[in-house]
Amino acid sequence: MNMAILLAHPWFGTWTAAVVAVAIALLAHRLGGLLLLRITRHAPLLHAVVRKARAPSTVVLPLLALQTVWQAAPDELRWIDSVRHLNGLLMIAATTWLVARIIAGCAQGIMDRHPVDVADNMNARRIHTQTRVLARTAMTLVVVMGAAMLLMTFPGARQVGASLLASAGVLGLIAGFAAKPVFSNLIAGLQLALTQPIRLDDVLIIEGEWGRVEEITGTYVVLRIWDERRLIIPLQYFIEKPFQNWTRNNAQIMGSVFFYVDYGMPLAPLRTELERIVRAAPQWDQRFFNLVVADATERTMQLRVLCTAASSGLAWDLRCVVREGLIDFMQREYPQFLPRLRVEGEERRPERFESASSHAIGEPGRLQEGAAK
Repeated sequence: MNMAILLAHPWFGTWTAAVVAVAIALLAHRLGGLLLLRITRHAPLLHAVVRKARAPSTVVLPLLALQTVWQAAPDELRWIDSVRHLNGLLMIAATTWLVARIIAGCAQGIMDRHPVDVADNMNARRIHTQTRVLARTAMTLVVVMGAAMLLMTFPGARQVGASLLASAGVLGLIAGFAAKPVFSNLIAGLQLALTQPIRLDDVLIIEGEWGRVEEITGTYVVLRIWDERRLIIPLQYFIEKPFQNWTRNNAQIMGSVFFYVDYGMPLAPLRTELERIVRAAPQWDQRFFNLVVADATERTMQLRVLCTAASSGLAWDLRCVVREGLIDFMQREYPQFLPRLRVEGEERRPERFESASSHAIGEPGRLQEGAAK
C-alpha cells in the first residue's frame, strides 16, 4: 500500500531521475578526474588546474545534473519553481568557486614552473609577484560578478538596483567616496603587478625598518623585519611614497664599515689585514673592496671600508666579519693607536726648582727675616 502511494506521488519520477543524475555525475567526476590527472601529469600548468578544480567540480557537476532534471520536470509540480531557483543559486555559487579555483590553479602552475629556491631567482620573483597579484585581482572580480548574478536572480534586488541607478546623484557620490579605498588598492595592485617596484623576497627599507617582502595581497604588503616582526603596509603606500629597494635590479650590494683610529695609525698594515680578511671570508663575491680615510676630526681619523656581497644578508655578515677582524688586529698589533681621550699638561722644568732652591739657600738671612716678621 505504501509502495503504491509512493509510486503515485507526483514527485516520484522527478526524484528518481534526480538521484540517478547525481550518481552519474559523481561517477563521471570520479573517472574524469582520474583520467585528466593522468593525461596532464606531464603538463604542470594543466595538472595544477585539474588538482585545484577537483573539489568545486564535485559540487558543480551534480548541481548541473539536478538543474537539467528540474528544468525537464512538469511545471505543475508543487514548489518546482522554488526548487529551480534554489538550485540555480547553488549553481552560481559553485561555478564562482570553480572559476576562482581554476584561476588559482593557473597561478600555481605558473609559479611551479619558476621556482624561487635557486641562486639567481630575480626573474622567478618577478613572475611570482605578477602572478599572485593578478590572480587575486581576477578572483576578486569573479566573486563580485558571482554575487551580482546571485542578486539579479531576485526580482526585488533588480528593482533596488534599477532605482539606485535612476537616482544616481548623491547616493552615487557617497558610494564612490566609500569605495575609493577599495578601488585605490585595486588599481595600486595592478600598478604593482605591471610596473613591479617591489617583488616577493625583495629587501626594502620602509619607515626606517629593514625587511623582506613576505606576502603581497590585494590590499596590503607584509614585510618580514629582520627580528621576525611583521610590518603591514597598504598597497597605496608604494605608489605615493618613496622607499628603498635594495634588490630592484639585482641582489648584489656594497656594504660599508666605518671606524675611528688615532692619527699615528699606519694605513698600510690595515690594508694588508683587510685584504686577508676579505679574501678569506666566504661572504665576499670577489668583486671589490678598499679602505680609505673618509674624514678627519680634531682627535681621530675616520676610516671607511667598502666590500661587496651577492645579497644584503651576506653583506651584513661580511661587514661584521671585517669590523671584528680589523678591531682585533689593532688590539693585538697597534693598541696604542686605538681612539682615546688624552689630557696633556705642561711639564715642570727641574731647573726652575733648582734655581729657586739655590736662591733660598743663598739668602738665609732674608728667610729668617721673613720668618721673624
